[in-house]
Amino acid sequence: MPTIIDVAARAGVSTATVSRVLSKPDRVAAETRLRVLEVVRSLGYAPNVAARALRTFRAAKILLTVPDISNTFFATVIRGAEEAARDAGYAVVVGDTRHDPEVEDRYAEMLSRREVDGLIFLGHRIPESLEPLLSRPGDAAPIVNGCEYSPGIGVPSVHIDNAAAGSDAIEHLIALGHRTIGVITGPPISPISRDRLAGAMNAAGRHDLCAPLQVRTGDYSARSAFDLVGDLLAQGVTALFCFSDEMAMGAISALAQAGLSCPDDVSVIGFDDLPLARFFQPALTTIAQPKAMIGRRAVELLVEILNGVDTSLRQVTLPHELLIRGSTAARGPRA
Repeated sequence: MPTIIDVAARAGVSTATVSRVLSKPDRVAAETRLRVLEVVRSLGYAPNVAARALRTFRAAKILLTVPDISNTFFATVIRGAEEAARDAGYAVVVGDTRHDPEVEDRYAEMLSRREVDGLIFLGHRIPESLEPLLSRPGDAAPIVNGCEYSPGIGVPSVHIDNAAAGSDAIEHLIALGHRTIGVITGPPISPISRDRLAGAMNAAGRHDLCAPLQVRTGDYSARSAFDLVGDLLAQGVTALFCFSDEMAMGAISALAQAGLSCPDDVSVIGFDDLPLARFFQPALTTIAQPKAMIGRRAVELLVEILNGVDTSLRQVTLPHELLIRGSTAARGPRA
């Protein structure tokens, strides 16, 4: 049986556009509308009537929760989500959970009360109050995870391959001749932190390093990395891999305070490619995530669920990219 995804692919449009053609055709350009309808007829696509009936009472709002709204990484994710939601006829309600399970539960109650039609959460855990909704037989729960993929989470997710990204960062430093490398992770409770570390350790294991990775735990903030650099320097590291750009910037500041140069004395890699990364001094080598696309694809997955499409717990892995800039160089005099 054809799905809305099949229609979108054949017509060369998004699933949100197909949905608008079928529900609000006047909002779609005539040429696009006719093309989509022709594909609908040729494939014999029929929307899920039961799901459509439930949507008669929709709030036309999507709740998007972030663990820390002050983290600039999430700003671009939110923008991508808002653009996709607007295209699909939804507004976005943003909630800052501050890593607090009680706050997560309070926001989740908006879905239980049907004040919003669906939830996208950018953290690593599903609020406990939504467990009954997830275990209910029948249509998939209108819940999607973004960024922090965990195999056992039980909902569709949009993310990058964080293990592969962690491996790429370490491989880059090893190719530059670095053998004593410091790694500043995020909180170990975070799946993305665990995955990045696993990838980094695997890369180090593929090479005959003179010493194991020097691993320290941060919290993604610049301050946490700043405070850890002194200890890592005492271990003789010539390169640092930080699990966020903010931590990388904090590390570079600590190096300067110690009278050392980046990258001449110590190379530094960040993660995320924040807007300031290319303008920092030195410009930051980093792992770029497709932040806006994460938000957009998360909304598209949620809209598919709301339209009655069986997503089968689809896990969407988007590409990452190692951007080499001025903060990494061949092993310097500290070796």
